[in-house]
Amino acid sequence: MRLRRAAAALILALGLLAATPGPAAARAVAAGTSPPGPPAAEAAWPVPVATVTSADGRTHFTDRSGRVLRPRGLNLGKTDTVTEERVAHAARAGFTLLRLNIQWERVEPRRGHYDTGYLRYLDRVLDWADRHRMLVLVDWHQDVYGPAFGSNGIPAWATRTDGLPFEPDPDDWFAGYFQPAVQAAFRHLYDDPDLRAAQTRVYAEVAAALRGHRSLLGYDLFNEPFGPIAGDPLDPGNQIAAAAELERGRLAAMYRRLIGAVRAEDPDAWLFVEPTVLVGQGVPTELPRFTDPRRGPDRLGYAPHYYDTAVESGADWDPAGGFVENYEAAVTGYPTAHRLPVLVGEWGPPKATTPGNAELIRRQVASMNGFAAGWAMWYDCRAPDGGGYCAHDADGTPAPGKEPAFAPYAPAVAGTPGAEHHDAATGTYTLTFTAGRTTRHAWTTVTLPVTAFPRGAELSTSGGGPAVIRTAAGRAHLLFPGARPGAEVRVTATAR
Repeated sequence: MRLRRAAAALILALGLLAATPGPAAARAVAAGTSPPGPPAAEAAWPVPVATVTSADGRTHFTDRSGRVLRPRGLNLGKTDTVTEERVAHAARAGFTLLRLNIQWERVEPRRGHYDTGYLRYLDRVLDWADRHRMLVLVDWHQDVYGPAFGSNGIPAWATRTDGLPFEPDPDDWFAGYFQPAVQAAFRHLYDDPDLRAAQTRVYAEVAAALRGHRSLLGYDLFNEPFGPIAGDPLDPGNQIAAAAELERGRLAAMYRRLIGAVRAEDPDAWLFVEPTVLVGQGVPTELPRFTDPRRGPDRLGYAPHYYDTAVESGADWDPAGGFVENYEAAVTGYPTAHRLPVLVGEWGPPKATTPGNAELIRRQVASMNGFAAGWAMWYDCRAPDGGGYCAHDADGTPAPGKEPAFAPYAPAVAGTPGAEHHDAATGTYTLTFTAGRTTRHAWTTVTLPVTAFPRGAELSTSGGGPAVIRTAAGRAHLLFPGARPGAEVRVTATAR
């Protein structure tokens, strides 16, 4: 289904920023002598087209100008309806990415019948993302397989249990994965030729419906993959062995098939593979290398989730437990070996009002700055005091403890990103990067949301020579025409 693609238009808000020199800063070039401002489509809406791998082994998204792109955003659309206002609110908050959760059950509620109304709805969501210059990662979502087990994802007509039992645990939804009926359903999904063919067709159907949107970053091919476990499914050793076998065999075969299905309809979308959730327990993935049949450079990525099992079970996070360190050690080897950009598809504790969980939010943001090309927090909803996983308080402001996810950041850097830090207490944001071949002609963009700078900010730069600074819609665009390759450039924003 090909629907009309609305031309995206940037809606400029009142400028909130002022460019002034700091003590060691280079003065901005006067408006009368500076080059023209950044093209809106380039500077305000970075679109990944390739990758570059830096000396530390991390692979970054890049755009047509060679800038490093760093999308950040929120999950939405799992069972709730996305509206244009929600898309616009995320953009105003400074985010550049939406991870849109979709389900096979909603695309194909009856076998062979594709819900054109639902496909039109998805197309409208991407129209809104086009309009507000957001990127969208379409996530093929499932939890505990699907509606046959009281959850969502894979349709009931594609659920085969062999008559085995399913007894839900009202206090532990994840335990449903270990039930015999759910184990059987996953085995049939991976093994039965007719179900494999049906899944291939529905992925192609969605790819045909949504291709052509500039906002379409790509597809997360299968949310939190799971599979059959030999022996006692609650035994940790059995779980680890089963995950490795799944990733090397059945899951890898599924990913190859789904990559081919999407590529038959869309040569440009990025395609992301997920490991099993055991990566959150420090277990490295056993996924093999994948190839992209598209002409030109591969557009493949790695999309792990970043959850602490104890926190998910209701505990306050313990910084001494080694979770962040163990996760980083487990998650970085695979993408480094295969030069894949990492986009963390889900992360964040259910609530961050406790001291440990608030610290976990801060540590996870800092951690992902060191290994990830981008991320999407779970979840775009509102609740008093940030109840549940909601990123927002009831009034739409950042939920208590989750403010670091809303901090200023640089979604596009004309150079190699270095350190980035936001000190909420002093109202200061700093970005450093190493100047490269793109720095003199491509604009670096810094997002400075009103939640961090309610009265605007003063900008200063150093290390890159005289800077050209343009501001609009809570963003600053900076150009360094005289920057020397290899120089360390510093950008500082200070709250008024």
